[in-house]
Amino acid sequence: MSVENARKYLEEKNLSDHMIEVENSTATVALAAQELGVTEGEIAKSLTFWNKEKEPVLVLMAGDKKIDNKKFKAAFETKAKMLSFDEVEECIGHRVGGVCPFGLKEGVHVYLDESLKEYEIVYPAAGSEFVVSKFKVEELANATDAEGWVDVSK
Repeated sequence: MSVENARKYLEEKNLSDHMIEVENSTATVALAAQELGVTEGEIAKSLTFWNKEKEPVLVLMAGDKKIDNKKFKAAFETKAKMLSFDEVEECIGHRVGGVCPFGLKEGVHVYLDESLKEYEIVYPAAGSEFVVSKFKVEELANATDAEGWVDVSK
């Protein structure tokens, strides 16, 4: 179960206190913002793509932003091709609606988008539509083992 993988990952980093269980679904940015009483921008959504080596990439970005295809191509040297619904769980380790940068399958490359820096605190999912996490943006790079920051949003 992916929420258990996320929990184990965060426990190993002594960050499990960042997890928040909620009563209503947070499967979409709009639902998460409503449930948490925050703006859509404060929801850190996880978008999944293939890189030029055909390896999975997870980009964590502000929930009110979209991918800028030109910026993505410049950063990753390939067109932005998202994983299919079925590929997400198979390649990332989490189901759509709970995809997060914690407890991922081996070989997933994680990047944080600059759009997150507009906020002090953001709320990534935590492996389930009923579990989210709360992080200061400055903590995310270490919490996620991100490979770095990118500017791929518009």
